[in-house]
Amino acid sequence: MARCRKCVYLSVVIAAFLSALLLAQQVPKRLILKDGSYQTATKWEIKGDRVHFYSAERYDWEELPTLLVDWPATEKFNRQLEEDRAAGTIRLNKEAAANDQPEKPETPPVAPGLSLPDDGGIFLLDTYKQQQQLVALEQSGGELNKHTGRNILRAAINPLSLSSKQTIELEGAHSAVQAHVSQPVIYLQLDAMETPADGAQVQHPPDASHPPEDHYRIVRLQSKKDSRGVGDLNVAVTGRLSQKENWIKTTSAHFGDWTKITPDEPLAKGEYAVVEILDKGQINLFVWDFGVDASAPENANVRSARPPDTPHEPPELKKH
Repeated sequence: MARCRKCVYLSVVIAAFLSALLLAQQVPKRLILKDGSYQTATKWEIKGDRVHFYSAERYDWEELPTLLVDWPATEKFNRQLEEDRAAGTIRLNKEAAANDQPEKPETPPVAPGLSLPDDGGIFLLDTYKQQQQLVALEQSGGELNKHTGRNILRAAINPLSLSSKQTIELEGAHSAVQAHVSQPVIYLQLDAMETPADGAQVQHPPDASHPPEDHYRIVRLQSKKDSRGVGDLNVAVTGRLSQKENWIKTTSAHFGDWTKITPDEPLAKGEYAVVEILDKGQINLFVWDFGVDASAPENANVRSARPPDTPHEPPELKKH
């Protein structure tokens, strides 16, 4: 659709430019006379004491004495006319250049009748009672157990520390979002989203020079009585991250302006989270959590696929 609109606009610009070029050759000029009147002509030539001109009003060759023409006024008027016409052509070219910007690639639908929103976010593709749905994942702020600073990794701001062990925990035994399929697909586009105002960590848009799988991961949470743990982090003095989390093997790819993350294998029933890998071996304290439970009730505030249009059939006549 966007390509069609662009082609239509380009055709209009080309047509307008050709019209302007044609008019530049045929737009009438004026022969300003000394009595204040003028003759409209497309061209003229001087022969002796007579000026022969082609009338733009009567479409025929005519002539008049050269002494009747105010030549300085004629030259001034037609020079201004050419400058105005040139300025109009420049404006047209600038408008065409402004509209000839590369368009964002259109994001295909994730399922028949189901598309991602235009304002970004992070969504889980689910199927509930044979209906495909997009469920928004909310970002949860993890709490550090025995943390020693505002940064999630003490070694990142205190390189003298030989090592540290920390656990990120989320409140509640279960996530508010539960997938009813074992291999839910995650779609992310976080450029347009606001970053957390906490100050502990902020999220960064993915670097286009790196594969998307280097920036986001899915981790299995460690379920507890009334919380879920993201995992233990062991940090060496060099800042390298020794990951003890239960990382899920996934395949990540670009999907239009979005990042698409698909688990390589079915996920067991339980609690999971999408985590953001930051620079220098850090991970974001804020994660996007979800669960996998085929028996869970339907999620709230879902985007459902539109049902296909079915032709209306008249009711069948019954014999009495």
